[in-house]
Amino acid sequence: MLLSVVIFVERSQYRKPINTPLLYKDVRSVSILKKRTSADGFLPEKEFIALFALMMSLTALSMDSMLPAFPNIAESLAIVDYQKTQWIVSAMVFGMMFGEIIFGPLSDAIGRKKCILIGIGIYIAGSVIALSASSIEVFLLGRVIQGLGVSGPKIASRALVRDLYKGAAMARIMSFVMMVFILVPLLAPSIGQLVMQVADWRWIFALLVFQASVAGGWLLLRQPETLTKENRIPLNRKRLIADVRIILSRRDVMALTVLLGCIFGGLMLHISTAQSIFQDVYQTGDRFPLYFALLAIGSSVISFSNGKIVQRVGMLRCVIAALSVLLATSLVLLLSAFYFDGVPPFVLFMGLGMIMFSCFGMVFGNVNAMAMEPLGKMAGLGTSVISSLSSFIAIVFSTFIGQFYHFTVTPLASGFVIFSIMALVMLRYGYRYSQRYVEE
Repeated sequence: MLLSVVIFVERSQYRKPINTPLLYKDVRSVSILKKRTSADGFLPEKEFIALFALMMSLTALSMDSMLPAFPNIAESLAIVDYQKTQWIVSAMVFGMMFGEIIFGPLSDAIGRKKCILIGIGIYIAGSVIALSASSIEVFLLGRVIQGLGVSGPKIASRALVRDLYKGAAMARIMSFVMMVFILVPLLAPSIGQLVMQVADWRWIFALLVFQASVAGGWLLLRQPETLTKENRIPLNRKRLIADVRIILSRRDVMALTVLLGCIFGGLMLHISTAQSIFQDVYQTGDRFPLYFALLAIGSSVISFSNGKIVQRVGMLRCVIAALSVLLATSLVLLLSAFYFDGVPPFVLFMGLGMIMFSCFGMVFGNVNAMAMEPLGKMAGLGTSVISSLSSFIAIVFSTFIGQFYHFTVTPLASGFVIFSIMALVMLRYGYRYSQRYVEE
């Protein structure tokens, strides 16, 4: 359905030639291939991909592997109000919000390797606090520290790839990493449930500590630093503040940041309520990870094929199509929720859900790219600012709407409708201001 809408938009009036500003253009430049080999002192490509994927998968595993453990965590920590279990996800994203704004400039100042190792150390400390917690307050503190720490490998690893690879080589590396991003959200709940079948929920955190330790040790022993001292940018408070002000003054970039926050907020709302919707509302029992994975398949497939689609119809048209389909399917889900007293038939819920999450896969990558294009040399800091602000917006929106959840699909559907409308408004707003910058 989403692909049909993309093709329709391509053939519609948007196909007419327009003076599209840089923010919404598709830059199809051909970069010089720069491939590193083990003879140069760098890791062999296959080993590098494996290490990079191991580090980058920490974020998804830290959130999605928790989902089957929500009831056990609530019982162990004496959480009476179900809404508080949603903080298990929100607390980590809250930590990431601060970590992303810190580790971006830090990786440019001290190097990628040190930045990743510092982040992994903080992440392990947060995991240990969470697994040993006896109260919800201490547990959430551990989750915040986890989020702060995981931002190190998340931000610095991307910069590390940019240091080593350009053009076709970088595209090849990122395609393999994208396969990991596809598999991890699909498998993470099953991994968490498998641990729960043989041990306590605390062992999920022990597994995360083990993964982070292996990744950190592997990086320490095998991967050389990629940012030479002469290319490092010392931390300068005045310059950082000035650059952040420039980024914040770009209304087109900020509009797309709000758009990302809305879509990320919808994803957080889904993750926070998924366990209860599947197991409490629809009584799926141990099949919850399977159905969760089915919803994620659409997003994963679209994310993986997004590059080819964008080359044909362009980023703007892809985002318009995805948000339009997301709004339409969200409205259908909301109306069906009203009609069926908050619990639509499971087959209808799954069908609409797969379409909606296909839209998520198309929006995230394209809007991130659109937001980064106008920032030029400030792209590194821009990534940190955009990620941090969109995380903050997502936390506020998803936490607020999540408080209305009471074992029906209605709040989830309502949230998706609201987020879709806001995203379309922000897309239009950003496009209008992008044209003004070009005219100036």
